[in-house]
Amino acid sequence: MRGQISVNKAIKRGHLIVNVPVFVAIIGCPAFAFYLSNYNLIPSWGIGIAFLIGFVLAWLIWSYMITKWRIWAFENVRNVHELKKRAIQEKLIWNDGSIFEKTEIRNSNDKIKLKNLEKKFEKEDEYKEDYSLPPKMEIFYSKIHSYFELGVSILIIGIGIYFLLKGDTKNYILGTIMSVIGVYSSVKELRKLFNNKPLIIISNKGIKTKSAGFRNWSSIKNEEVIQEGYGKSAKSYLTYFYNDDEYEKLKIDSLNVSHKELENIIRTYRIRYTKTNANKSFN
Repeated sequence: MRGQISVNKAIKRGHLIVNVPVFVAIIGCPAFAFYLSNYNLIPSWGIGIAFLIGFVLAWLIWSYMITKWRIWAFENVRNVHELKKRAIQEKLIWNDGSIFEKTEIRNSNDKIKLKNLEKKFEKEDEYKEDYSLPPKMEIFYSKIHSYFELGVSILIIGIGIYFLLKGDTKNYILGTIMSVIGVYSSVKELRKLFNNKPLIIISNKGIKTKSAGFRNWSSIKNEEVIQEGYGKSAKSYLTYFYNDDEYEKLKIDSLNVSHKELENIIRTYRIRYTKTNANKSFN
């Protein structure tokens, strides 16, 4: 039945049918050429040609398969706005109008289907309230994250001291730099560990942060959790506009909630606020 596939399932399928074949093409072609070269079946310069062939083949696979995935995903997922945002964040598709988006291979039938699917974007995404959440959610620095970062910082200090004790000028400079970085990072993480005040408070009434203060849901717009970057270097942020033109962007990677958990939290409290105001208007 169409419209019943979750966003997560659609994204996972996208990685499977699009990114896996792309990765195989990029790695497989030069690996196979290296194997042939090792047995003197092709000249060594053939490995360089294989890299180029692998890249072109991978791009052709992506250009063809991403169109098939787009059609399947947008046909079967209800929340197409969230799906599109997630797909862009996870590098499955490119932003609208991107030069890379224009390289997608679409036949006339594909174009008709995608044009018809644009109607789904006229509807707002639908979300369910999480009844397990309390009336107010306080979000703190993650103790586990801070202990891990503190451990890494102490290790850096130890390595720095090791180089300092070696005595020569080059090692002394390197040891000093590493020790300073380690001490700075340790102090920063210790402050987080001893900070028992919530960084974010989200309730049925609104959102409160240190930089923006308390803002009622009525003054908040476009609240969302976004990711910037890719892979292990990706950073997550809570963002929203308030008072029409003011903007809050708060990094959440070191907090005690995950990207997906915070998305669920802000959606639930927005739903509760909307329901409360709808009941007041009705009464």
